[in-house]
Amino acid sequence: MRSAKLTTYAGQAAFPGGKADTLEETPWDTARREAYEEIGLPLDEKLRGFNVEHLCELPANLAKTELGVRPCVAYLSPSTAASTSDTSETTSVEDRLIPRLDPKEVAAVFSAPFHSFLRKTWTADGPGPVHKDGRPEKWYRGSWTDWHESRWRMHNFYIPKPPSTPSMLLANPRQLDAQTGLGPTPHQGLSDGKSEPSAIDALTTFRVFGMTARILVDAARVAYGEEPEFEHNSHHGDEDMIARLLKLGRLSEVRKKGELLTKEVIREASKI
Repeated sequence: MRSAKLTTYAGQAAFPGGKADTLEETPWDTARREAYEEIGLPLDEKLRGFNVEHLCELPANLAKTELGVRPCVAYLSPSTAASTSDTSETTSVEDRLIPRLDPKEVAAVFSAPFHSFLRKTWTADGPGPVHKDGRPEKWYRGSWTDWHESRWRMHNFYIPKPPSTPSMLLANPRQLDAQTGLGPTPHQGLSDGKSEPSAIDALTTFRVFGMTARILVDAARVAYGEEPEFEHNSHHGDEDMIARLLKLGRLSEVRKKGELLTKEVIREASKI
């Protein structure tokens, strides 16, 4: 969950990510570095007790801020040594991995059953999503909108908030290391080891929508070889439109301040 203090997409659910530091940095290298900087997931040489397997990269998506987003898909699992250790009480990543957030960019982290992003109703274990007053909330809502001069399916998922969600994390690196096997990271939370009050505490669900939801649906389609129970776009990503915009001279490395993808620009690109 992005920090409410950010200037773009504040307070919205998103994946760790960002721009490449150099032209030589690959999308996977960028994704790993950003995950380390934003949620404290150590880089390969520092990751103890867990494995990160790079599975694939999906077609690029196009943001309204004129950025191309390349989803990198990986599988995070406990290492064999950690799973068989006498001191390991569980093999669940969610139970063992305690992320360390960069509070300037990240307000909270959460997870959801991957297969559920192909389902129209909540079928996973545990309580489903609810409103703040306790009434049941739908797991999925969707609608069609116009984007890229075509019909674009807007997905909305309402993920049940777990009993405790770290908006800030424990500060004692030794305590964290004992629980997770992770080495030091730049973000150590509060000095008293307690959580700072957050607006997230009042939430009962996390809403996942827009590009983030679309990437999750597309990744689940590939992973399970199934189509969603709800309506969706048949294609993956926006690489056709990205190619057209590049021919127009858009999406350059240096972008003018405030330059956005207007309907007029998209319409012109669609004619190429």
